[in-house]
Amino acid sequence: MTEPIHVTTAIFYCNAPPHVGSAYEALAADVFARYQRRKRGKSNVTFLTGTDEHGEKLKRVALAQGIEPKAFTDRMSAVFRKAWEGLNVSFDYFVRTTDPAHEKFVQEMLTRTHQRGDIYFADYQGLYCVGCERFYTEKELLQGNLCPEHNRPVELITEGNYFLRLEKYREQVRAHVARNPQFIRPERYRNEALKMLAEPVGDLCISRPKSRLDWGVELPFDANYVAYVWYDAFWAYFSAPSIDDPGFAARMLPRTEHFIGKDILKTHAVYWPAILLAAGMTLPGHINVHGYLNFGGARMSKSSGNVADPVSYEKVFGPDVLRYFLMREVVFGLDGDFSDERLIQRYNADLANDLGNLVSRVLSMVTRYCAGEVRASPGVATRIDLGYGLPAAAAEKAKEFYDAIIGLPKHVDALVDGLDFSGALLAIWQALGKANAYIVATEPFNLVKDSKNSKLVEAILADLLEMLRVTASLLEPFMPATSAKILTMLNVDAQTAGKSFGGGIQPGGHKVNPPVALFPRIEKPRSA
Repeated sequence: MTEPIHVTTAIFYCNAPPHVGSAYEALAADVFARYQRRKRGKSNVTFLTGTDEHGEKLKRVALAQGIEPKAFTDRMSAVFRKAWEGLNVSFDYFVRTTDPAHEKFVQEMLTRTHQRGDIYFADYQGLYCVGCERFYTEKELLQGNLCPEHNRPVELITEGNYFLRLEKYREQVRAHVARNPQFIRPERYRNEALKMLAEPVGDLCISRPKSRLDWGVELPFDANYVAYVWYDAFWAYFSAPSIDDPGFAARMLPRTEHFIGKDILKTHAVYWPAILLAAGMTLPGHINVHGYLNFGGARMSKSSGNVADPVSYEKVFGPDVLRYFLMREVVFGLDGDFSDERLIQRYNADLANDLGNLVSRVLSMVTRYCAGEVRASPGVATRIDLGYGLPAAAAEKAKEFYDAIIGLPKHVDALVDGLDFSGALLAIWQALGKANAYIVATEPFNLVKDSKNSKLVEAILADLLEMLRVTASLLEPFMPATSAKILTMLNVDAQTAGKSFGGGIQPGGHKVNPPVALFPRIEKPRSA
């Protein structure tokens, strides 16, 4: 029986519009979720994203613009949702932490934890960063009491608050991370988490007094306080699905795939597991951690203003170009570089030349030489055995082509399961290269000049059409719009699209459609 899984992005803080760095996370999670649907079936995969809308930082931003926090978050959440929809992020749930159902769910978890004795009240004095919405110890700060994330001075705050017994669960969490090498992926972040958990972490302040901050989820056991924004946001991973399925979180936590940035590793590797255990819950299946995206030589972030707008790239290039570039260019887990120049280089070399030209070339030959009809069954090995007349050198290229495409689906599937999205696309493009080499070696455009070669030409084109079908199917999680266009040109339905090589496009009345340009070359940089 196929086990269901639950895929989540971080709940994006909507104090400013999304940038390409946040789009990278949404797209990586989307590629993973789409591939899982192919294997497990659509009903066995849930994919959740959304916006984090409480907290002091957001309230300050809203009021600075002369807008009430709720009106501000209504507007900003819609911007995120529209951006992800424009990039074909196929979420099943888009949660907002201001949703009444979410707030109710958070209060249920607070009550549950409080009743278990793992929340207590105490006076506290600490160094607080508004940007991070968290207290820091002196050893965590940069020289001059600067926040290590924002490079700005922290504030000394003294107040009474509620605390979660974080230290109580530290050893249990550390042991889980140590016993389960795949719990935090890639390994470098697991090692970082183990270092964090090796020393006492103290308890976690999970409230803010309404006298200082009233923009949050009210504590169910003390109306004078609201929940710490991080405690609130974590439960968004499960609040929306739990509306109609109250047992969703308990059932799906061990099968949950969190996608997060490395800047929030501590919150997810130290805070979140303890929050879950204190509520009597199990731990998630995997925490998948990606690096930063750099733009102009520096980390892309809202706080620095060093951002690139994903919506503008979608409008200029269409939804798939940014998807392809980020998944191909950036190795998951490592930092990556983003620039217009590099994106256009990838566009012209990979999309216009390698993929677009191949699709156009094959379909044009089928249209010209076979009146758009499929007149042979695919399968290079069988064809060689039947003595279709390929010269030895061409037969060798045919075998390389055949071997590459036959093994490609399993190879790509394993790479995506291992979060190697860049490697999966590289493998697909290497197969495209084998197809182009097959065309060069067999020269169907010359063979067709002699009528005695007609069967061989038809067989070669059948191979190439079938290869395009398999490739288009494999590209769907990465480039859904492009995949759909290729399959439409091939006149292939969804059921046929996913079949193994040789089991898809067959002769006997199947006709393909004329080619349309997928990626016209860009000769000049896009205008700013």
